[in-house]
Amino acid sequence: MKKILIVIALSTSVLFACNNKAKEEAALKQQEAEKQLAIKAVKDSLRLDSFKKAEVAKVEQEKEAKHQAELVAARRAGANSSRSYASSGGGSSSAYGGTTQPTAKKKGWSDAAKGTVIGGVGGAVAGALIDKKKGRGAVIGGLVGAGGGYLIGRGEDRKSGRVQPKN
Repeated sequence: MKKILIVIALSTSVLFACNNKAKEEAALKQQEAEKQLAIKAVKDSLRLDSFKKAEVAKVEQEKEAKHQAELVAARRAGANSSRSYASSGGGSSSAYGGTTQPTAKKKGWSDAAKGTVIGGVGGAVAGALIDKKKGRGAVIGGLVGAGGGYLIGRGEDRKSGRVQPKN
């Protein structure tokens, strides 16, 4: 009888030991799943925040562009209407009425200047490599490269607003 009780006690202790580990593993898996969901929620919220920030920045940029367009239109209208010519005595002199706003000029090299230099150097190197007479090829290549670089850079200046397109 003692042997049967020992076997029953031993088997019940083994069953309880196995049962606790299964519960612990299930709890750990559930915690891990909750962590993954929390991480996903944080990533989603960050992604939404970045979209919101991008949208706000786009709206601000549109407002700034609209404001700049209004300033340019006002400047053009003011420049056309504010010129008045007055004559005094025997001679004539011109007077500009109204005030002009100083425009903030960008400092540094323009894209046209950068394109000219880069195109000239690149064209000179390519011309020297291609032509058998190194000097002639370098000069021709440099001129062609500088012209092409200038045209590309000038287009970039127009896009950025540094140079106003001719009307």
